[in-house]
Amino acid sequence: MGEIKSAAEIAKEKLAKIGEPTEEERLKWKYGPAGEKLAARYLKENTNLVNEIKSFGEKASLYITASINDVLVRNILLPRNEADRRINKKAMDGIKLLKNEKVAVENTFSKMRHVLDHFVQEGAKQKKQAYDSLKTEFEAKLKQVIRQKTGVDASVNIDVEKQPQFLEEWQRLQAQMDAQYLTLLDEYKNELTKIN
Repeated sequence: MGEIKSAAEIAKEKLAKIGEPTEEERLKWKYGPAGEKLAARYLKENTNLVNEIKSFGEKASLYITASINDVLVRNILLPRNEADRRINKKAMDGIKLLKNEKVAVENTFSKMRHVLDHFVQEGAKQKKQAYDSLKTEFEAKLKQVIRQKTGVDASVNIDVEKQPQFLEEWQRLQAQMDAQYLTLLDEYKNELTKIN
C-alpha cells in the first residue's frame, strides 16, 4: 500500500519538479504589477509614462515597460461609444511613446484605425440593417404562429423587441458581426506585441 502524503508534502514535491524561478521571472513578478498600475493610472489621468518608468531605475524599466505595453494593447477595443474612442487613442499614444520602432508601430496603428473606423461607420449601418431585417422576420414568424393556432389572420401589433427569443437571436447576430472585427483587431494587437 502507498504512502499517504499531506497536502504540504505534495505541494513541496510539485515545487521541486518546477524548480526555482529564474532571475527574469522574479523581476517580472516584482515589477509587472507596478507596470499594470502605472498603465491603469495613465489611462485614467494625465501621467508622464516615460518619467514614471525612469523613476523605477534602469533594471526595472524593461519589465515595467513590457507590463504597461500589455495593458495598453489589451485596452484597445471596438469603439462602442466616445469613451472607448478616447481610451483607444490614449492607449495608442502610450504604446507609441514606449516602442522603439515608431514606423512599424504607426503602420500597425494605421491598419487598426481602418478596422476601428469601419466598425464605427459601416458596422453601425450593417447592424441597423440586420436589426431591422431580424425584427421583420420575427414579426412574420409570430403572425404565422398566431394564424396556425387560431386560424385567424392576425393584424395584432406584437412588440417582438421584447421577446426573449428575439433578444437572444439579436445578441448572437451582433456577436457574429463583431467577431469579424475582433479577429482583425486581435491580429493587429498580436503584431503590436512583437514590435520593439
